[in-house]
Amino acid sequence: MILTQLVAGSQRRVQAVPLAERMALEQRARQMTAPAPSFKRALAQPGLTIIGEVKRASPSKGLIAPDFDYLQIAQDYQNAKIDAISVLTEPDYFQGRLAYLEAIAATVTVPTLRKDFIVDASQVAAARVAGASAVLLIVAALDPDQLKRLLDLTHALQLDALVEAHTAADIKQAVAAGADIIGINNRNLQDFSVDIATSQQLRQQIPATCLAVAESGIQTPSQVHQLATAGFDAILVGETLMRAPDKAAAVAQLRAGVVA
Repeated sequence: MILTQLVAGSQRRVQAVPLAERMALEQRARQMTAPAPSFKRALAQPGLTIIGEVKRASPSKGLIAPDFDYLQIAQDYQNAKIDAISVLTEPDYFQGRLAYLEAIAATVTVPTLRKDFIVDASQVAAARVAGASAVLLIVAALDPDQLKRLLDLTHALQLDALVEAHTAADIKQAVAAGADIIGINNRNLQDFSVDIATSQQLRQQIPATCLAVAESGIQTPSQVHQLATAGFDAILVGETLMRAPDKAAAVAQLRAGVVA
């Protein structure tokens, strides 16, 4: 089970850091007062907003970007008027680094999302210190108490959280924890199969008080049109944009699907 392996790896990396260091990091994050650009506000703009992802590799596709100029990719996204940028920081399977997020957040003006398999408060704190606007919290990776604690901490640190669901039960748990941005991942994190219909089938389970984000497997204007019609506020697009030699043209093509 790939999700189990990803979570176990995340837990090992957390435990490798002394508790005193983790607590000091959280204290530092709590002392920060200047908020980062609002991820939630960016996603709540009229129309279907787009989160572009910066990632070098993935467990399902292997190496996606051998020439990984992450700062140029982020700048290309911003020049294409992307609404937010997701940065993979998981090192083992996605070849991510927290340093990528920190450098990107310091370079662009759009909100940034730390995309990782977060299991501990120190990881949320590290995102805040790195300049992120939001973190990803995956319902399937956390028990209800963990999700509530991490979501509360996220908000206390002036961050937003994209709370990721894969089932109707996940959505219910996210709402109970206080999520106000809920993502539906079309990729099954147990076997990495993708079905775009997952988002469409689950959209109505997300309350009107929450922003709804469709994630993974989005490739064509037709799919974007379907998701816009289904009532999504935003889409998160990774591999399609990462493989596009012309990021601006690729973003424009996806946006065309909103009004197709």
